[in-house]
Amino acid sequence: MVSLALREVKGEVRSMGSNVFDVIVVGGGPAGMMAAGAAGAKGVSVALLEKGDTLGVKLSITGKGRCNFAHMEEDPMKLAEPFGKNGRFILSSLSRFGVKETLGFFQNKGIEITVERGARVFPGPGQKSEDVIQALRDFMADGGVKIFTSTPVRSISPRGERGFDVSTDSGLFKASSIIVTTGGLSYPETGSTGDGYRWAREMGHSVVPTKPAICPVRTKESWCKDLQGLTLKNVQLSLWQGGKEVTNRFGEMLFTHFGVSGPIVMDMASEVDKALEKGPATMFLDLKPALDRVKLDNRIIRDLAAHRREILKNSLKDLLPRAIIPVVLDLAGVDGDTKVDDVTKDQRASLVEVLKAMPLTPVDLLGYRWAVVTKGGISLKDVNPKSMESKKVPGLFFAGEVLDLDGPTGGYNLQVCWSTGFVAGEEGAYRSRAYSV
Repeated sequence: MVSLALREVKGEVRSMGSNVFDVIVVGGGPAGMMAAGAAGAKGVSVALLEKGDTLGVKLSITGKGRCNFAHMEEDPMKLAEPFGKNGRFILSSLSRFGVKETLGFFQNKGIEITVERGARVFPGPGQKSEDVIQALRDFMADGGVKIFTSTPVRSISPRGERGFDVSTDSGLFKASSIIVTTGGLSYPETGSTGDGYRWAREMGHSVVPTKPAICPVRTKESWCKDLQGLTLKNVQLSLWQGGKEVTNRFGEMLFTHFGVSGPIVMDMASEVDKALEKGPATMFLDLKPALDRVKLDNRIIRDLAAHRREILKNSLKDLLPRAIIPVVLDLAGVDGDTKVDDVTKDQRASLVEVLKAMPLTPVDLLGYRWAVVTKGGISLKDVNPKSMESKKVPGLFFAGEVLDLDGPTGGYNLQVCWSTGFVAGEEGAYRSRAYSV
C-alpha cells in the first residue's frame, strides 16, 4: 500500500513534469474523494486538488459529527423518488453503485453499520465522521492518488483531445479527464464558494439558479426568541397555503432566536421556499399529534383535576415543557393565573386549538451559511447520467452537490455523492486511457 502521507502535498510550486495526470479531481469533499479513489482503483494516475488544507470538512460536521452517510433503501426507484423529477437522473448511478454497494464499501473499510430512526445509516458505536473520512483516504491511498491540499484552482481550460489545463495558485496541471466535485454554496465556511458553477458556465453549461436547501426557517413571531434552545420531539409541523395543506413532517424541531430549525423544519425548507414564492403561507405546529382534539381535552381535564388547588399555568407542567406554557396560554388568550377550578370549557377549547395548531408565519429561509445543501446547480440536461460526463465537453465530468440534485435529510444527499462520484471516477479513468496527455 502506498502511504498517503507521502503523497499529500500542500500548495507549493511544482515542476510541470510532476503535474501531469490521467485524471484530476477538483474538490476534496465526499464526491471528490470517492471519485478519486474509484479512478485510482482502475490503475490510472490521479490527482485530487483541494483549495482548503483539509479533506472532507463538510463531511466532518454532517449529523453533528456522527455522519449520517446513507439511507437504508436499496430500491433505486424509492431512493430517487424524494428528489422529484430530477430523481430519474440518478437511477443509473444508483444501479451501478447504490446503497448496497455503499454499505459494503464502508464495511470493507472497517466502518460498522447502525440503522436508526427514519432508516438513517450511521457509523457504529465509537465511530464518527472522522472514521468515514479515513476510510475514503485509505481508498485513495490504495489507488495511489496524489493529494494536493491548499491548492485553489483558478481555471479549467479544455484543449480538445489533448485534455485539460488546470491553472492553480501552485502551478499548472494537465490531465486527460477532469472531474469537478466542488459542491454548492452551503456552509461557505467549509470552503463552498460555487467555483464549479463558474467553470461550468465558462465551458458552455447551463446552471439552474441556486438557493439554500435543508435550511432553518425565519419566522415572524417574536416569541420564538423566548423559546430559543427548546427542542420538541414527536411533534408534527404542517405547511398551509390558500386553505390547503401543502405538506407535513413528524419528528423533532428546535426554536431559535430567528425562528425554527431542527430536522422536520429543515426537511420542509424547500417546500416553504416554493410556497413563499407564490404568496403568504402558514405553518401549524401540532404539539400532541398522538391525541385528537377530544382525547387532548380529556387529558387536560385530568391534569386540571390533579392540580385543583393550583393556578392554570402550573397545572400544565405534566403536559408541556415549562418554557412553552406561557406562549401557549398567550396564544390561547387564557390568563395563566386563572384558578384551575375557574377554567371554563371555552378556555379549554382555546388551549386545545393552540396545542393542535400553533401558528408560525414563515418569512424566508435563513441562507447558505446554515443550509445543508444547495438547491439548483449544473443542469442535468448537460450531463450524461450513465457516465456523469459532460455532453458539451468530452472528458469533463461532474459529481455530487455541484449538480442540480437535492434530496431530503436522512443520508439521501450523501448517497448521491457516493454514487455519482464512483461512476464519474471510473468513467473518467476509462476515458483517460483512450485519450492520454
